[in-house]
Amino acid sequence: MRVLAAMSGGVDSAVAAARAKDAGYDVTGVHLALARNPQTYRTGARGCCTLEDSRDARRAADVIGIPFYVWDMAEQFHADVVDDFVAEYAAGRTPNPCLRCNEKIKFAAVLDRAVALGFDAVVTGHHARLGADGLLRRSVDLAKDQSYVLAVLTRVQLDRAVFPLGDSTKAQVRAEAAERGLAVADKPDSHDICFIADGDTRGFLARQLGEEPGDIVDAHSGAVLGQHRGAYAYTVGQRKGLDLRVPAPDGRPRYVLSITPKTNTVTVGPREDLAVDTVTATRPIWHGAATPVACDVQLRAHGEVVAAEVTVAGGELTARLREPARGVAAGQAIVAYRPDPAGDIVLGSATITAGLSSDADVPAAGSSSAAGVAVAGPSSVADVPAAGSGAAAGA
Repeated sequence: MRVLAAMSGGVDSAVAAARAKDAGYDVTGVHLALARNPQTYRTGARGCCTLEDSRDARRAADVIGIPFYVWDMAEQFHADVVDDFVAEYAAGRTPNPCLRCNEKIKFAAVLDRAVALGFDAVVTGHHARLGADGLLRRSVDLAKDQSYVLAVLTRVQLDRAVFPLGDSTKAQVRAEAAERGLAVADKPDSHDICFIADGDTRGFLARQLGEEPGDIVDAHSGAVLGQHRGAYAYTVGQRKGLDLRVPAPDGRPRYVLSITPKTNTVTVGPREDLAVDTVTATRPIWHGAATPVACDVQLRAHGEVVAAEVTVAGGELTARLREPARGVAAGQAIVAYRPDPAGDIVLGSATITAGLSSDADVPAAGSSSAAGVAVAGPSSVADVPAAGSGAAAGA
């Protein structure tokens, strides 16, 4: 079987390509040049978009003994990932750029081109497993598991995917790379958004969207508590960096409850107001049986898992949580898992539109209605991991 190995220049994709060759596949390596100007993207072994990464990938291919090419996909990456990232923040949602890159670039554009060139599948270094039944499962290394950012893949795409690393820990992958003589064995993982050179997401968005001062208001009284310079710099659940000028009467900290782009307002309140027990989502990709189904759901990359009952109908997914969750952000993915002794199975995913609370005492952000408060908004760089953080490694 002819396979195309996507080689980012990191240790995961190098070992994945080597294992594919050992398994008897006819392997060709390809590095995706994703930066319009590589000098403006990360350097120093930081990700998948630099000249250094391209050279590391080429050296790895030479050691493995496979043909190697570089594909320039910078324009499509900018349109489908970078522009989408900015537009989503402007619309008050939290994009996950690594998820979008997997969906639009690695398993759409790259796979389509690979099939057109006569390849049968694409190999990547993602830490996830495909069982003999073709179902996507978590990696054995739960700390490195990337099934969350792969759950957006369709059945057709999964049928043409190969993930050789899902049965290994990251430590085992590094040890194997050293044994194979791969220079990337000790190369650091990428943990940041690859197209933000300095890691300053707030500054990047400000340059793209401009400063837009607005009010920070109290969810219960409606009083203006402070000012912001751009609502995109805040996230649901954020506590630090709010610069509120009016302390809470009870002295407790306030948290961001919602972002309203239409009025350019950030709404804050006590921690208990963050709790939601229902999550709604759109554009579901569902591999499981008929719903409703009892399962576990993950609401953000590397986030906690919550038991829920999930229903998919009419192009929408609804998850009723058994225990309340906090910090649910529109634009992130909700991924449903079925616990399984052989590794949790991905049932499907969808894009979160809102987190809702059935607590009638919780006021809706920006609304006089208390029922069904939506507490979803854009992610920030201040208090929580950047959207997609840590998901780039292994591509």
